[in-house]
Amino acid sequence: MRRKALCLVVILLCSLLSFFAFGGSKGDMQALLVKGIPSRPAGGMSGSEFARSIHGLQGTDREQMIVEQLKAGNLPDFLRRLASVHLSRTSGDGRTTTVTLFVMPDYLSIGSNQDFIRIPMGLNAATAIADQFGFTLPTKKIVDAIFSQSAVTLKPEPLPAGAQMRSTAYYLTHNKMIRDQRLALGCPLGELISGHKKDVVMTTRLASRPGKIAIYGWHRPSGVPIQPLSTVHGSGYADYSHGIRLISTTALLDGQPCSIWAILEDPALAGVLSDEGAVREAWRLTALGHRRPIGESLDPSEAPRF
Repeated sequence: MRRKALCLVVILLCSLLSFFAFGGSKGDMQALLVKGIPSRPAGGMSGSEFARSIHGLQGTDREQMIVEQLKAGNLPDFLRRLASVHLSRTSGDGRTTTVTLFVMPDYLSIGSNQDFIRIPMGLNAATAIADQFGFTLPTKKIVDAIFSQSAVTLKPEPLPAGAQMRSTAYYLTHNKMIRDQRLALGCPLGELISGHKKDVVMTTRLASRPGKIAIYGWHRPSGVPIQPLSTVHGSGYADYSHGIRLISTTALLDGQPCSIWAILEDPALAGVLSDEGAVREAWRLTALGHRRPIGESLDPSEAPRF
C-alpha cells in the first residue's frame, strides 16, 4: 500500500508540473488533487444512518466500518473543496520561502452534505484513508497555521470525561454541538473552520514511540491549544474530541508543485512546515500507523530510525 501511494504521489507531481507548464489554474489544481477520493456512491448511508449502524461498537469493529465507508467515497462533497493554507519562513540571508498547502476545510466525516457525522478514528485507520486519497496528517505547526487562517474559528466545547468519551453516542452529541455552533455563526459548508476538535498529527516522536498516536490542538479563541502535543495514547485510541484533518501530499513551494515529504526532509526547508527540524524519510512518520491491521500496535523492533 505504501509503495503504491508513493508512486501515485510521483505521478501526480509529474502531472502537475505539466499542468502548470500549460497554464493550469490553482483552482483546477485543487480539483486534480482530490482525484484519488472516490465519488460518493448513490444511495450511500447518511451520517445518521451510519451512526445507527455502529451503535454500541468500539475499537477495531467500529474502525473497520469507518474505513470501509470512507474508502468507498462516502464522505460529504464539501470536503473535496480544498482550502489553501500558506506558511512562510525567512532565512538568515533574507530569502523568504513560502509553501502553500491544500487542506480539507473540516475534519473527515461520513455521509452527505445534508447529513454527516465527523468521525474520530485511531492512527491506523486515519493513515490508511490518507494513503488511499493521496493525503497525510498535519504537523503541529500546520495545525496552528490552519487555525490562524480559518475563515471561522469555533469555540471548543468539551464534554464530561470518562469511558463514555469513546462512545458513538458521544460522537453524535459533539457533532450536533459543532453543527449548532457553526449554523449560529452563519458559516457555510466548505469554509475553512477550526477550533472544534483536537488534531491527530504527525511528529518525530512517533519514531521513538511506535504504537502510539499523536494528538494536538483544540485551540481556544485566544489561539492557545487545550491539548499540548501528546503521545500518551496507543495508536488505536480515539475519542469524541479527536478529528482527522487531511492535507494533500502535494504542495506549492514558491509557486511550484512539490512533495510535502521533500520539504520535510530538506534541512533548509523543513522549518517552514515543522518546528521539529528535518526528518529523513518523513513519510515513515505516518507509515508507522498501519503496518499492522487496524487496532493492532506496531512492534517496537519494526520502527524506523531517523
